[in-house]
Amino acid sequence: MVTKTTLRPDPTAGVRGRGDAFDPECPTRVVLDRIGDKWTALVIGALSGGVLRFSELRAAVGGVAPKVLTQTLRALERDGLVTRTVRAQVPPRVDYELTDLGRSLGAPIATLTDWAETHVADILAARDRFEAATGRP
Repeated sequence: MVTKTTLRPDPTAGVRGRGDAFDPECPTRVVLDRIGDKWTALVIGALSGGVLRFSELRAAVGGVAPKVLTQTLRALERDGLVTRTVRAQVPPRVDYELTDLGRSLGAPIATLTDWAETHVADILAARDRFEAATGRP
């Protein structure tokens, strides 16, 4: 009898090379949680245009509470996707910018954003049909 063995990274040792998102023990799922967050996608998209201050970023994203934007930026900085630079001036200036890793996420985020913008009418129509057929939201 021949058995096939699949080598999977040890999640406690850190991932070396490529992870496996379908392995429930793989930390890749934490990464998917991060990039699947709507605020993360919008912040990455906004910063793809270049360096922004907090207020500029908040205006570009639209509808995000300052606390939520701060939490999102801290998480992105922790994950190595964004850098935060404090400028010594009065009043202090803080700039946010994508790292090389963050810039590498820009194209996939742009593709997903384009898909969402292209298909939003289809999704809303499907929801309406579902609600009409089932009586459930």
